[in-house]
Amino acid sequence: MQVQTETRSLGQSEIQITPIGLGAWQFSEGQGFTGFIWQGLSAAETDAIVEAALAGGINWFDTAEVYGNGRSERGLARALQHAGQASGDVIVATKWNPILRTASSIGKTIDERISNLAPYAIDLYQVHNPASFSSPEAEMDAMADLLEAGQIRAVGVSNFSADRMRRAHDRLYKRGYFLASNQMKYSLLDRSIERNGVLEQAKKLGITIIAYSPLEMGLLSGKFHADPDLLNGRPLGRRLQLRRKLDESRLLVSGLSDIAAQHDVTPSQVALNWLVNFHGDTVVAIPGASKARHAEESAGAMSFSLSREEMARIDRLSRQFL
Repeated sequence: MQVQTETRSLGQSEIQITPIGLGAWQFSEGQGFTGFIWQGLSAAETDAIVEAALAGGINWFDTAEVYGNGRSERGLARALQHAGQASGDVIVATKWNPILRTASSIGKTIDERISNLAPYAIDLYQVHNPASFSSPEAEMDAMADLLEAGQIRAVGVSNFSADRMRRAHDRLYKRGYFLASNQMKYSLLDRSIERNGVLEQAKKLGITIIAYSPLEMGLLSGKFHADPDLLNGRPLGRRLQLRRKLDESRLLVSGLSDIAAQHDVTPSQVALNWLVNFHGDTVVAIPGASKARHAEESAGAMSFSLSREEMARIDRLSRQFL
């Protein structure tokens, strides 16, 4: 039985998404750079993760061309079909890889994205990072062409600075559309978008912030603080990042654990709940999941409310990470 969860608008589009989505980087079968961060998952494990997310009320999934060179897209589509989801039942977001490319590649590669995700429509198509040879204006013109052709429903960007995000927004607006989102690294251990102008500009322009790595690869769960030896079984890239932040996050995680006990939830759920509610409806989050129970836990972050005092306490404990 699927839980019914409240939704919010994706930017100024008509697309309605749950505050928590599911990031699908880990569906890349351990290929390429992904293997440095995520262990490879079997088809059965991917199916179970998607089913758990859907059962918990999550209605959208985020993938990308670069995740396993299309493997994540194909794996997500297969898992959604296995779960009995028809096109239109869920929201699917993917990203164009801009590295060593120009904006003309956006139109030339869209058929591959559509094929990989079939039978699911591309609801949100994002520029993965600002590394292309083209300007954001040229990229948005190419995206607007896809909107006009009915090949995508909304446009987003990822890892764009406040200025570059504004330029993308302005060009789309001239074409008669809105920029829906900017996907940024954002968590209680990395609140830099609150000081570099990205969050402020997003609120001003009505752009949704999609927070990736919202749990800092599991660090905010507290499990690595309780048993640091767990790090030894993680891929090298994740292990190096987690060890570096273990000590400096200890006080914050302790506070999350205290609050979690009051609600009979987990520290991870408290961290996610704060992230998607502290700034109103502006921020949504896409935690990953390497096990079905991780997706179930993330979905559960939408099932309770933090008090004003608890939100303020978490804010204070994490302000050193602004």
